[in-house]
Amino acid sequence: MRIAVYGATGMIGSRVVAEAKARGHEVTGISRSGGDGIRRGDAGDAGFAKQVAGEVDVVVSAIGPSRTGAPRRDYLTQLRTLAETLGDARLLVIGGAGSLLVGGTRLVDLPDFPEEYKAEALVAAEALDYVRGLGDEVDWTFVSPAPLIQPGERTGRYTLGTDSPAGDSVSAEDFAVALLDEIEKPAHVRSRFTLAS
Repeated sequence: MRIAVYGATGMIGSRVVAEAKARGHEVTGISRSGGDGIRRGDAGDAGFAKQVAGEVDVVVSAIGPSRTGAPRRDYLTQLRTLAETLGDARLLVIGGAGSLLVGGTRLVDLPDFPEEYKAEALVAAEALDYVRGLGDEVDWTFVSPAPLIQPGERTGRYTLGTDSPAGDSVSAEDFAVALLDEIEKPAHVRSRFTLAS
């Protein structure tokens, strides 16, 4: 399968690239900075995004709201560009955990949600709303990690959920396993799922 991964140099994106390559897929890793074996490109560039989508079966968005001082809402523009230039490819969006529900309330709206992540989480929650509104003409899946995702061990085991946390944490490696499992055997078409270790 031909897979493009935007955000290929990030914590999650790099592991998605590694997992996809290990399974024998043809992978195009993309980041704004480029790098060894990584194609330089911007998800917000419509011409570039359309060209990439035409070359692959699946587009993975492992980008997110800026943490470096750039406007966070640029992320929504980039995501919209990927969706609008998708053609016949499938779109998998890696989102945040803040939109997951506990007792009907989003994690980001709970009083103990860390303030330093709140603005980013609110923008990521808007991304989920946008993707859910794409309609039947777009083949999309939105994936939220557990509230804590960090580098760790690849066990190949995970627990799935839909709109509520499936657990407290997940390794970035096992997250990549679950994402590739979904790519290879779609089980959450036009829906959101989450996972935990």
